[in-house]
Amino acid sequence: MTEQNLDNGTWQEAADREDTATVFVASQWKLMYWRFRKHKLAVFSVLVLVALYVVAIFADFFAPYDHNKQNTKLLFVPPRVIHFVDADGNFSLRPFVYGLEQQVDARTLTKTYTEDTSVRYSVQFLVKGDPYEMFGLIEGDTHLFGLEGEERSLFLLGSDRMGRDMLSRIIHGSRISLSVGFVGVVISLVLGVLIGGVSGYYGGIIDTVVQRIIEFLQSIPTIPLWMALAAAMPVYWSPVKIYFAILVILSLIGWTGLARVVRGRFLSLREEDFVMAARLAGAGEMRIIVRHLVPSFLSYLIANLTLSIPGMILGETSLSFLGVGMRPPAVSWGVILNEAQKLRVVAQAPWLLLPGGFIVLAVLAFNFVGDGLRDAADPYAR
Repeated sequence: MTEQNLDNGTWQEAADREDTATVFVASQWKLMYWRFRKHKLAVFSVLVLVALYVVAIFADFFAPYDHNKQNTKLLFVPPRVIHFVDADGNFSLRPFVYGLEQQVDARTLTKTYTEDTSVRYSVQFLVKGDPYEMFGLIEGDTHLFGLEGEERSLFLLGSDRMGRDMLSRIIHGSRISLSVGFVGVVISLVLGVLIGGVSGYYGGIIDTVVQRIIEFLQSIPTIPLWMALAAAMPVYWSPVKIYFAILVILSLIGWTGLARVVRGRFLSLREEDFVMAARLAGAGEMRIIVRHLVPSFLSYLIANLTLSIPGMILGETSLSFLGVGMRPPAVSWGVILNEAQKLRVVAQAPWLLLPGGFIVLAVLAFNFVGDGLRDAADPYAR
């Protein structure tokens, strides 16, 4: 039976066609793949996440400008509109933007910008721009798109109070905001599986002590605890040290839920026949845990961890937004949102809230992928 046949019908229909051999001999991962592929929203979310991470990895190339480059003549410029049809109704295959005319209100000193239709700049692809070192190794100055000329700024998502390009800052900020989820979850996975596994496998006084510690950690208000720990970091620390400190903070708090899940699984599996057979074969305790118990519900762990990544992303964003996480000159989505705390600034430049849209997009994508993996973890379910 082909994979296409599996996608077009249910497992029961396959059995009715007396063609179930492929299903019953397929591996657990193959069954998970077949079932996950039927979850269209989860598959689309995977594509969205792949696109986000590719852009984050090669941020220097995709961002039209350096994320810290300032243009003091163009503060709070609204998002620019790309045109294919000019003011006279003429169509152009090459996209372009008009020049900007700046006016200053004499009473409020507020700057406003209007398009100057007498001046137009073509959007160039693979254009030369600000120099960069990709991964700190590869030097280059080619960007995916932009405008030719040092004084021309595209500002597709507007500029901030220092005249920095919002799109470039969002792209560069995705590196920290998206990576903190993966790295933090890996640390939480190690702590959760080890501590929860030991608690559930051995039981007794060890289980009691571990569960009381977990209950104590879970009873502490999360946001105040994050703020207290993050505020304890020295102000002279480099952005890299702060980044890893935030990872440790998020991971030390985030392992408790996973440890509870692992403990429950171990309690239900430790008396199974395959565990007894491993003991009789002379397998050590750690080998039984790592080679037999954990793999038996590895698919569930993957789904659970996928759903935990959004929490890590939101945790870093919250800390940085409150000013106790990442700090300038480092850039993350939370650091960018920190500039939108004042109501007056938001009223003048609402596009400063755009990083929040990317946070919502990433969190929703991870949640949909997690839902798909959770369903696929039980491939025999109807």
